[in-house]
Amino acid sequence: EGTELIRAVGLGGDLVPPGTTAARIWSRGVLRGLPARQMMGVPADFGDLGRSGVLSAAGLARATREPELPATARDGDVPVASYIGDRFGQEVVDRLVDPLLGGVYAGRSEELSFDATLPALAEAARTRVSLTEAAASLLPAPKPAGAANGTARPAVFTTLAGGLGLLPDAVAAASGATVRTSAMVRQLARTERGWRLTIGSAHAPEYLDADAVIVAVPGRPASRLLDGVPGAVPAAAALGEITYASMAIITLAYPRAAFPQPPEGSGYLVPSVDGHPVKAVTFSSVKWPHLQAQAPDLVIARCSVGRIGEEGLLQRDDEDLAGIAAADLAAATGVRGAPADTRVTRWGGALPQYRVGHRDRVATIRASVASQPGLAVCGAAYDGVGIPACIATAQQAAGQVLAFLRASQAARSQTR
Repeated sequence: EGTELIRAVGLGGDLVPPGTTAARIWSRGVLRGLPARQMMGVPADFGDLGRSGVLSAAGLARATREPELPATARDGDVPVASYIGDRFGQEVVDRLVDPLLGGVYAGRSEELSFDATLPALAEAARTRVSLTEAAASLLPAPKPAGAANGTARPAVFTTLAGGLGLLPDAVAAASGATVRTSAMVRQLARTERGWRLTIGSAHAPEYLDADAVIVAVPGRPASRLLDGVPGAVPAAAALGEITYASMAIITLAYPRAAFPQPPEGSGYLVPSVDGHPVKAVTFSSVKWPHLQAQAPDLVIARCSVGRIGEEGLLQRDDEDLAGIAAADLAAATGVRGAPADTRVTRWGGALPQYRVGHRDRVATIRASVASQPGLAVCGAAYDGVGIPACIATAQQAAGQVLAFLRASQAARSQTR
């Protein structure tokens, strides 16, 4: 969905592939290779897992017992940590699953929904006793030893040479829509002719009438808007239950010579159990060669901080956060000296938490909203937090309201 939209708005020529997507884990004080055959941390190959060194000997021995275990009862949705921990042991959760999920959701695996955050694996596990076999069924078959390289698989990741920030403006320009910012919608109400939006302050409100409305805002603002629509109260209640995590990205630029060894791979993840404030690092100038070409003497590292429940850390000022990130990076990589430049970008309340029962909440929201003619919802709160998933929900919402508008137009034509 992401690349299709990028091409549709004329930016296809600006797509660039990554130079590498090989990530590592900073576990127990050592940067270790992330096992290649795993599904969001769930191992599909124990030889691969053992060679990585991510687990202790005892943790590896416990994990390898998984295929021999009887089926784990699963009546409805369950937390990721409890289900995977029962199968593989806690070390797999702490040192593989939790860092990977934390990098996506800024959440904690003991609270996140297995069905909502790992849907393909959760479905595959319904037809297999072994979770190892379920994970393996979702991965490409391993190449036999000595086999020649075949056709390269398309890259999972891509970006725009000028930054993904170009995409919203390009979409707006291509659509011909009027885009208004700094125009808070304070109320949404159903009228005899459609919908009315109340915009701006209570002292000087502006009213906008619309045939259809797509609510594309986070859960709690969406809840407040839909709470004023009598038929959408169940949706409002379910949206109000979705909590959000905040995070910050600290971008650090270092002279290349400051690293004792050039950074390898796209970056690394950090298990929260090790107690480090930084949860993930991306070496942007390694992952994206076009950035390195622009500044060949610099290494750009993007450090992510903030998991659910760590709001106190994010209240530090920019200078403190940059110092914390630089200290963690130095401990992991041995980089020397202060960064040449820093930037702190904060994302307050950015990442919805798909807690246990999330898919049921989403079903309630969509059923309630669907009962309101000309109303739809989309965004990160529903089927995935990544850009392609958000685009997919937007396409679904647009199709829903367009179908309503076409049906309304046809009905009016028949009554004339």
